[in-house]
Amino acid sequence: MAAKRGKIDVELAEFEEKEQEALAGQAVIMTEEMLAEATIEDLPGVGPATAEKLREAGFEELLAVAVMSPSDLADQAELGEAVASKIINAAKKMANIGGFLSGSALLDRRREVMKLTSKVISIDELLGGGFETQALVEVYGEFGSGKTQIGHQLAVNCTMPVEEGGLDGDVFYIDTEDTFRPERITQMARGHGLDPEKVLERIHVARAYNTAHQMLLAEEIKRMSKGLKVKMIIVDSLTSHFRAEYIGRGMLANRQQKLNRHLKDLKQLADINNALVLVTNQVHSKPDAMWGDPTKPVGGHVLAHASTFRLYLRKAKGGRRIARLVDSPNLPDGECVYQVTEEGLRD
Repeated sequence: MAAKRGKIDVELAEFEEKEQEALAGQAVIMTEEMLAEATIEDLPGVGPATAEKLREAGFEELLAVAVMSPSDLADQAELGEAVASKIINAAKKMANIGGFLSGSALLDRRREVMKLTSKVISIDELLGGGFETQALVEVYGEFGSGKTQIGHQLAVNCTMPVEEGGLDGDVFYIDTEDTFRPERITQMARGHGLDPEKVLERIHVARAYNTAHQMLLAEEIKRMSKGLKVKMIIVDSLTSHFRAEYIGRGMLANRQQKLNRHLKDLKQLADINNALVLVTNQVHSKPDAMWGDPTKPVGGHVLAHASTFRLYLRKAKGGRRIARLVDSPNLPDGECVYQVTEEGLRD
């Protein structure tokens, strides 16, 4: 214990010494262009050894470091917590987060947000032009309502060029219910005239066997994203393992705390990569509902508050599906009708 404490003290002393040297030689204020090109080596006090530890832990950009907590960064990068805290504070200052921004400055930053088309006009209009990046979108509904179909379709569309409504990016798909089918991706890709092999190469799939594994896979995306243009993360479904492992009211608090942590990690991936996070969700029937639709999404208020957009899917007559926008920060509630065909989603 004493040896470990001594190592931490040495790390902290070395960091503070390098930090003072860096600050002493820093004579200019970094412009936005300089910040865009800044790397973790540019952080005051971070030398080659510390930078290598951060990179091995999957931290390539300043924002990725700035949004971490000291304890988590210390664990993942094998640093002392005091050193991790100083690195995070320096990253926050350089990345200019944590302070107040004017509305006009925030509007400029919002221009970085991209829109992913569903290739269904009615759905895109419902969502103000498509599915936003830097957002967590929840899609819930009964079994067979088409949640997984939307996940497959958006995974295909994400690989399309930006000028065609795609994000020209890679997709990470966390499958908790063994519902991902490459054959379905092939059908949808051909439906839009895409090469199925090229599309499948950009979709990275992992099967999650329990909640711990599911959360670990979200962290693994940070490490695997080196050299990849991560633009979409799909979790299908988000709550399946949580429902199975945390049973009864006595386990509810633990379940919600763990779910909240998982959602924070997913949202962090969306912000860092300017990516879209799509989670599908199961439902349950409210037994005391006297009128109206008794179907309610699992996850309670934790998931409701974490979701940027919420879509409720249900079946209709004639093979049609109805998507209802339940919650959005800037769009009115509404509904649209579409159908699922062999070639994918269509109006």
